[in-house]
Amino acid sequence: MSTATEPRWRRLEPDQRRSQILACARRLFGARPYSEVSATEIARQAGVARGLINHYFGSKRDLYIEVMREALTIPASAVEKLPRGSVEERVDAAVDWLLDMLTRHGDTWLAATGAQGLGPDPELERILAEADDESAARVLDALGFGDDAEHREELLAMVRSYSAMAKAAGREWLVRESLNRAQVHSLLTRTLLAVVRDAFPAVRGERA
Repeated sequence: MSTATEPRWRRLEPDQRRSQILACARRLFGARPYSEVSATEIARQAGVARGLINHYFGSKRDLYIEVMREALTIPASAVEKLPRGSVEERVDAAVDWLLDMLTRHGDTWLAATGAQGLGPDPELERILAEADDESAARVLDALGFGDDAEHREELLAMVRSYSAMAKAAGREWLVRESLNRAQVHSLLTRTLLAVVRDAFPAVRGERA
């Protein structure tokens, strides 16, 4: 049999196959409810054999959880690419990164921030909470507070609280269209700077 007649998935490297599956699942789960997306459809659109979804991810549920986790986790590469400037410059760049991500993957992000596809699911809730924790830790690193072991838990809690507001602001922009991108950018940068300048020092005992 010639290579021209082989299925497309045989010409993909393992990492490419996995990435292709994730990309298609991200698009489909962002566009439709969990119950309306089948593993067979994901495999067909990804150009891979149906069994590879089980091989790389397990069940459709496992794949969905991975898509949701990925959508809410700030990647380490995003922190590494921030400018080596002032806190103001880093905050501005970080918020720009977030809004650029929402422009590209807003549907998937909205599905993740309101993930209801599996109903009450302790494992999904745990994994999404872990994604929030991991992202909060990366925000602390980005702002230069990652080495503060003494106050780490309080600082992480403040970042998670800020993140909840950022999620609400994102929905105001993407769903309700009550704010535009510039307004969301202003809200998120000013609020995060207030957290860094006022709330963080208070927790660390730097102000009365």
